Amino acid sequence: MLPIPVTVLTGYLGAGKTTLLNRILTENHGKRYAVIVNEFGEVGIDNELVAHSDEEIFEMNNGCICCTVRGDLIRMVGGLIRRKGSLDAVLIETTGLADPAPVIQTFFLDQETKERTALDAVVTVVDARHFEGQLGRSQEAREQVVFADAIILNKTDLVDEGGLSRAFDAIKRLNPRAEIMPASRCDVPLDKVLGRRSFDLMKLLDIEPDFLDEGAHEHSHDTVQSVALTSDKPVDFEKFKAWISQYLNGHGQHVYRCKGILNLPGEKQRLVFQGVHMLVEMGFGHPWKENEARVSKVVFIGRNLDRLALQIAFRACLVQS
Repeated sequence: MLPIPVTVLTGYLGAGKTTLLNRILTENHGKRYAVIVNEFGEVGIDNELVAHSDEEIFEMNNGCICCTVRGDLIRMVGGLIRRKGSLDAVLIETTGLADPAPVIQTFFLDQETKERTALDAVVTVVDARHFEGQLGRSQEAREQVVFADAIILNKTDLVDEGGLSRAFDAIKRLNPRAEIMPASRCDVPLDKVLGRRSFDLMKLLDIEPDFLDEGAHEHSHDTVQSVALTSDKPVDFEKFKAWISQYLNGHGQHVYRCKGILNLPGEKQRLVFQGVHMLVEMGFGHPWKENEARVSKVVFIGRNLDRLALQIAFRACLVQS
């Protein structure tokens, strides 16, 4: 039995990993994928942002697969490879705070995983507009580039030529081996992402000889917070829009990522919003199912977040019955 190829999608918070995953799932490629989506916060949102498709989506919440829920990844992959039926590949979308090294290690240190899977590629999505700032404060942003064998330099439409050149040069300094693909909304050919067969463990060991040593990449996120807000009451869109704009204008430097699903009164579709620092975009997503619980979910990830203040402000945006 041939090993099942595994593609790991990494990238810092808000870089565009879910956009890339949605492109893969909605293309007419005729392949059957299992998708594992990992989220840092205690409330899962990414699964609702992923496009509806025939693929099976598995959520891993309230921890990062590079540290606290790494054992869950081993068990989940093990369950997939033991199931009956053909599976063309496994896609793993890591949380934006993941150090990819322990995730890569998983496929070589666990015996069954090593025998039954083959790490095909580690693809990192980089936000061209925010990458320089991320490097200054985040070791994860650096590691995600260092361990990649393919890099999508995303959001090139949001920077000028000078900004694009600086981001490109910063990537090259960290990782001269990886293929760099400029993109807007991750619009790269999918054969540049899937079936690459570009992961090379020996090259990685040349750079870091102790890479496979247990404990060599222990990891924590002690200084980064996640605040989750939920409600089964409808949200007043005008109040929410005014609040989120004001909040990000005042505190956006501390908000690395915000995202949410909102239940608006009288709307058949959920409203989706996503933000990085002071930038936010909104639009309608999947329709609510007929008997589905219409729960609004909002997540902030960053530093120096005031949980109580966020809870009070969000409650003020709810429709009062």
